This record gives sequence, structure tokens and C-alpha cells, in this order.
Amino acid sequence: MKIYGLVGKSGTGKSYQAMNLCKELNIEGIIDDGLFISGSSILEGTSAKRQSTKVAAIKTALFTDEEHRRLVRDKIREVSPESLLILGTSEKMVHRIADHLELPPPESIIHIEDITTEEERETARKQREELGKHIIPVPALQLKREFSGYFLDPLRIIRGWRGGRASISEKTVVRPTYSYLGAYTISDKVIGDIVYYLGGKTAGVESVTKVSIENNADGMRIAISLVCKFGCRVVDVARELQKVVAKNVGNMTAFHIKAVDIDIKGLK
Repeated sequence: MKIYGLVGKSGTGKSYQAMNLCKELNIEGIIDDGLFISGSSILEGTSAKRQSTKVAAIKTALFTDEEHRRLVRDKIREVSPESLLILGTSEKMVHRIADHLELPPPESIIHIEDITTEEERETARKQREELGKHIIPVPALQLKREFSGYFLDPLRIIRGWRGGRASISEKTVVRPTYSYLGAYTISDKVIGDIVYYLGGKTAGVESVTKVSIENNADGMRIAISLVCKFGCRVVDVARELQKVVAKNVGNMTAFHIKAVDIDIKGLK
């Protein structure tokens, strides 16, 4: 297995450049912030960007936890890629990650200054420090469950045409809980207020009588009790409210909506 390293200070655009570098050098996988990524998918690992502090994020990125280290190491052995790109803030960090995952020493280490301009690095720095934005080099759909409750923005990069076809890279912008802008929370009451409002706008709903929220790390389950208008098709009303709530609450809050359960209490 051939190991490459990509080194640069935090916030200089390593994750943004990683997929393009992999395409240019035919590298099959990426080790970035505690994740093993291959084929635009997260195959194993825990993202450092989910940690509540920078110290915890650094430990995750270095694979200091034995169970985390074992899971990623075993998955790499199972997939057996011919090449991997390890991202780090220093050459020492890249070597430490390779050692922790029992990988061969890096044969080639590329510095972010070698593949980006000063202007590009300054733009990346401003995105990190002023807006709290971080890049994960996988499509947003891959992250919806793992980053439930985080602000996610899909990013599609279209580059020069080759052989009549454009090269497209899909990445995701995420704002972690330890970002420079501080922590944020969305209370269950806010979710409830959104659901009550959506219920009042849904045809066939007389009133929403109760909203219960069950929220954990992998997503949210919403239970709604309601009274329907007499003469409506209650199954159709329930399905429409499920669809409307799942779509709008997901879009407004960035939570992964695992289920919307409807309990019809009566007709009026």
C-alpha cells in the first residue's frame, strides 16, 4: 500500500483539495479528521468535527482511542486500497496517524502550499475563522445521519472539461459545535412550534393537540397527536402532514428526521 500525506495548517483548505488531489494521483482513499473515506463515502470512523472541544477533535483526528483506531484499521485491511492520502497539520501528525493505524510510512508528503495559491489559502482561512465553516470531502447525503443537527451545505465543484465531460467533486460544508462562532442549540419547543404551525396549514387538520420530540445523536423522531376535520380522508391527511413535517423541520433545523408518527385522536 502506498501512503501519501497532505500537510497544511488548520484552515488552509486541505479537505477541500483532498478529492482533487486523489483524482490527479489515482489515490483510492482518504484519512481525514478521524474518518476513512473511499469512493465519496465514509467507510468507517468518527469525525473530529462532531467533538465538543478542539482538544477532543485533535484526539479523534489522531486516533488516540483504541476502539476507534481498531475499527478504522480493520476496515482499511478489509477494503485493502492500493493507496491512501493522510491529511494532517504537520508531517509529524501524518506519521503518527500512519503509525496508529499500522500503515506503512508515507512515501510522499505534499504541502498545501505546493498545490494552492496564497489567495486560495487566505479564502479558506476566512471561511474557517470568520464563518466557522469546515469541509468534509463527501456528499451531504452521506453525512445527514451522522451530522444530525449540524448546519450542512452541499458543495459541487465543476472543473475543466476532459474528453467532453466535466470533472465534478461533491463536498459538504459543516459548522462543528466547537467552531469559532460558539455553540448553538435548537430547543424542543422550537420544533414543536414549527410542527403546530405546519399542522394548522395542512388541509384536513382541525388541530394539533400534542407534539412529542425524541432527539439523539443519530436523528429525531417526532410524534404528533391531532384532530382531523370531519369528512376528510384521514390516511391522506396523515401522510401529507408526515411529508410536510419531515421536509420542513429537516430543512429548517438540519436534523435528520428518523420518523414522524401520527396519532389521530378524533374528527370534528
